[in-house]
Amino acid sequence: MRIVRLANFVAPHSGGLRTSLAELGAGYLAAGHEPVLVTPGRRDGDELTAQGRVITLRAPRVPFTGGYRVLWRRRRVAWLLDADWLNRRTARAYHRVICTTSWAAAEFGRIGAANLVRVPLGVDLATFSPGRAGRARDRYVGEGQILLVHCGRLSAEKKPQRSLATLATLRAAGLPARLVVAGEGPLRSRLARRAARAGLPVTFAGFLPGRADLAALLASADVAIAPGPAETFGLAALEALACGTPVVVSAESALPEVVGEAGASVPGEDLAGGVRAVLARPEPARRAAARARAEQYDWGTAVRGFLTAHGAMADRRAA
Repeated sequence: MRIVRLANFVAPHSGGLRTSLAELGAGYLAAGHEPVLVTPGRRDGDELTAQGRVITLRAPRVPFTGGYRVLWRRRRVAWLLDADWLNRRTARAYHRVICTTSWAAAEFGRIGAANLVRVPLGVDLATFSPGRAGRARDRYVGEGQILLVHCGRLSAEKKPQRSLATLATLRAAGLPARLVVAGEGPLRSRLARRAARAGLPVTFAGFLPGRADLAALLASADVAIAPGPAETFGLAALEALACGTPVVVSAESALPEVVGEAGASVPGEDLAGGVRAVLARPEPARRAAARARAEQYDWGTAVRGFLTAHGAMADRRAA
């Protein structure tokens, strides 16, 4: 079966979305299907890759987003702002609407979409594992210090300034915490200036292209922070859990559903209370709980779930 996916806002350094598309495409291909990904880019392109056929359509950059491009549609902006109208149109246009969390599915449930299916994403449990902990920690913190990690794109919708606010509160309370920010984006310079003015110990590590390097950082951290309020799943948080690192998340996002009891969820701009709550638990217990939670999500299960939603499993059995 040919499975065509359309994806806007896939920048060169987008983490969770790019990883999800690649893993699902590779899984579809391995299962004997024909995955096609259509995405915006700098120029037109069409190539066969490890995740199947990838078609790139030349599209304009969206200003002030650090490189995002969008497939141009001749729609009135007002129509796009009416979420229920757009969701009803979407639900009518497709056989299935697949959402990765109940949080993401809520807006379709609100309009009574009968073709709604919920399928969680997964995580590479081999690459992201507690066994990666080690030398990465020594690079950033000394003995007795607390290592916090923020992993995500440094753009307005991700609210990365919340991680700096959290660090400032913890330091003011006397906790010897340091923060490593893994990611790039248009807010990096502004955040670096803010950290310098406040005298906060923050290391901006940039985008880590090697998954093993990212896994080593996540596994070495005491707590990961995922402050974005608009996350519909939060793959970076799940990768941290797989590394045995608890995650403190925004209560306004889908992440409380993903993290469960393996972390803490906090409303508002400052997540310091959640970090303190997590650190109050015995380290072996909190790390074991994080890994156990991540083991409930794997890419094999995710691919099978998506294929079932596509109707591919039934079609294959019939054949």
